[in-house]
Amino acid sequence: MRSKRLSILVPCLLIAIVLVFVFLHAHHRQESVAAESPSPPTVAVIAARFGTIANQLSVAGVFQPFQDVDVHGKVSGYIRHIYVDIGDRVHEGQTLAVLEVPELDAEVAGAQAGITQTQQNIERLQNEVAREEANYAAAHANYVRLKKASDQQPGLVAAQEVDDALARDRSAAAQVDAAKSAVAAAQGQLGVSRADNLRVSSLVHYATITAPFSGEVTMRYADTGSLIPAGTSENYGQAVVRLAQSDVLRLRMPIPEQDVPLLHVGSKAMIHVQATGQQFPGSVVRYTRDVSNATRTMLAEVDVPNPGLTLTPGMYADVTFALQQKTGALIVPPSAIIQGDQPSVMLVNGSNRVQRRSVVLGIAGANQQEITGGLSEGDRVIIGELSTLQPGEKVKPQAASPDLVTYHQQTHKGDK
Repeated sequence: MRSKRLSILVPCLLIAIVLVFVFLHAHHRQESVAAESPSPPTVAVIAARFGTIANQLSVAGVFQPFQDVDVHGKVSGYIRHIYVDIGDRVHEGQTLAVLEVPELDAEVAGAQAGITQTQQNIERLQNEVAREEANYAAAHANYVRLKKASDQQPGLVAAQEVDDALARDRSAAAQVDAAKSAVAAAQGQLGVSRADNLRVSSLVHYATITAPFSGEVTMRYADTGSLIPAGTSENYGQAVVRLAQSDVLRLRMPIPEQDVPLLHVGSKAMIHVQATGQQFPGSVVRYTRDVSNATRTMLAEVDVPNPGLTLTPGMYADVTFALQQKTGALIVPPSAIIQGDQPSVMLVNGSNRVQRRSVVLGIAGANQQEITGGLSEGDRVIIGELSTLQPGEKVKPQAASPDLVTYHQQTHKGDK
């Protein structure tokens, strides 16, 4: 019986050993095949499509008053009254301060006295003209009478007497001309006196300092009793107040050199004020037409109405310009572009293999890039991880969101 059992067990053990060997060999072969043939990597692709693209420029701007001046006195004097302080809103022509200039009163009185004196001198000279004209009339009549008698009866009047009468006649005529010239000179002097009086009287008016435009007082430099030097002096320094017009603000911003050709008067912009959260549209009103050698930028200005003074000079704003806009453009995400001397993209062909293709770039938007050559609508371009791929490599394409930002958010969440 024992030998019979052994004859049955031995073949069974041999069969079991063979089956185990076959199983282990097959499993090892499967592992080798799996190691030799890895699965293709998954790549995110997006199809090139037609759409609208805009070339935008975002720069930081700063608000400045539309007008901003230091108000000086035109004449030197002590401040008698000052009526404004910082923060006050004033209108054009409003009195800001009054200066006390005693010497101006004396100058005005002297100028008026000069006018009166000149007028009296003119009257005297005019009387002198009348007297000289009377003398001339008598001398001329005497000469004419003697000349007539001498012509009618030669020898009746001595020739010397006729010559003397002629000399007196000419002398009297010259005196008349001299008297008239003196009157003309006096009348010219009267004009000078009146001009001097007007000048001094104008300086008296300048003793009252008024606002040159409507605005806000941003600084007060002097108090009652302060000596204010004339604003026309060479070393003038102290002003009375500083006045700024803030109901309209200038929003100034630097435009990079490469974008200067795309900017023009009327270019639309969207303005976002960081401090207040306000957002509103605007347009370029003026620019310098000059690129700074130091910064390689050009200053541009947008006028911003500010009737409620909710915006304050010195605040910053983010300004976004739509420099170019194009409809019907073939667009892809910027992350699909391999930059270089010859821009290119990686795309997946019909066999799911990577293909590198040179492209021609057009307008660059914030999250889009126009392709003007090298691609067709529907071509599947790869975005992200381009440096790890090789042309001809087999991949597993997976559609990504058209929005590059959304795509990055999705990949970031996937990594977590």
